[in-house]
Amino acid sequence: MDSLYLIIFFILGTILGGFYTVLGNHLAQEDYHFLPYQCDSCKHNLSILDVIPFFSYLFLKGKCKYCHEKIDVMEPLMEVFTGILFAVAYYSFGFSYDFLIALGIVSLLIIVTVSDLNYLIIPDEVLVFFILYFVIVQFFSVGVIGVVEHLLTGMFLFVLMYIIMWLGEKLLNKESLGGGDVKMMFLFGLVLDPLLGTVAIFLGSLFALPMSLFLLYKNNEKMIPFGPFLLIAFTFLYFTKITPEILVRWFGF
Repeated sequence: MDSLYLIIFFILGTILGGFYTVLGNHLAQEDYHFLPYQCDSCKHNLSILDVIPFFSYLFLKGKCKYCHEKIDVMEPLMEVFTGILFAVAYYSFGFSYDFLIALGIVSLLIIVTVSDLNYLIIPDEVLVFFILYFVIVQFFSVGVIGVVEHLLTGMFLFVLMYIIMWLGEKLLNKESLGGGDVKMMFLFGLVLDPLLGTVAIFLGSLFALPMSLFLLYKNNEKMIPFGPFLLIAFTFLYFTKITPEILVRWFGF
């Protein structure tokens, strides 16, 4: 039965991964008419057969059936990646409130990665939706007191990230972080505790460093989207079930 659920959640993830990719692109452009699906090049409405996750890309040989323009390879990759993470979420947490939170984290990761990589924007609509989603799930999971504690943690992480942004702007004399990155840290606090939330900032910076150096060397690019790296760190910490107690033992805080 577990194998069946793994397959079901993988398929569900691939379907939603395609939707999240479209959603991330359209919300970043403040275009709220993202259904029915359309080709980005010719704007032709796509049929169900044209948007079967991953397989449509293979059958169409990576090109639009109507205008024959190349389809961004990131679309099928995001579909498969989402499917894998949905299956891993079920494998790790089973049917539980933690599983619902994990699905929310994966969904947030995909949408923000698409919007931030392509447009350097983290849409407020996405943050507001997932703030409400996590608050509701946590209410049923840990109760009112638990939700209040998470809200306070969110405020702490928001202020901490704002201070980091302010210091970066003062030291570099230019924008160092986007406002979306700062606001997203409030959302992290709805799931993580203060220590893990702080570690997420450090890990996100660590993950972003190689890409920053590569882009600086390759294109003299000084601005990279930080949101996806923060979310990769967020996902890593949650899925590995690392606790503050484990960190204390590791580093002897």
